[in-house]
Amino acid sequence: MMSSSFSYVVGFDDFPFAHSTRGDVPIVGAVYSGSRLEGVLGGRVRRDGVNSTDRIAELVKGSKYGSSIQMVFLQGIALGGFNVVDIHGLHDRLGVPVLVVARRLPRMDAVKALLTRVAGGERKWKLIEKAGAMEPVAGVWVQRSGISLEAAGVVIGRFAIHGVIPEPLRTAHLIAGGVATGESRGRT
Repeated sequence: MMSSSFSYVVGFDDFPFAHSTRGDVPIVGAVYSGSRLEGVLGGRVRRDGVNSTDRIAELVKGSKYGSSIQMVFLQGIALGGFNVVDIHGLHDRLGVPVLVVARRLPRMDAVKALLTRVAGGERKWKLIEKAGAMEPVAGVWVQRSGISLEAAGVVIGRFAIHGVIPEPLRTAHLIAGGVATGESRGRT
């Protein structure tokens, strides 16, 4: 799929949560058609769990936008703490590219150390490794499945209207923060 054809996309982020939070963490998906917000998806993932890939696939496929979505953006490879998304599995299930976007390169040594304290940490670390090293493109860092680095740069540039973060992720972040705390704050 050529990057110029990516016109209908969704970006997912999780809600901010307290360190003491147990159970499920809300997530939000901002669906965009070109530069226009088309809709919002909402769901939950288990804090530090293993259901993020399934939940995102279910949210996309079960929505009225499911057959139109051409790409999934993720604000980092994990939601709800360390509920790591299998980006290649998600790509296979949805049949569309998956692009993880981060403003800064994560400190992988710190991530690996934290995963020793989380149930299933070894499996989660393998998913992170399977996703591949983060690569710089278009002013951000990415991990990707089903899309070339060059095409990823083009699609990020197309959707990064107000900075370097694509609008679907920026919007999902603002919605999640605003609903969770009463006011959105901070950078995506």
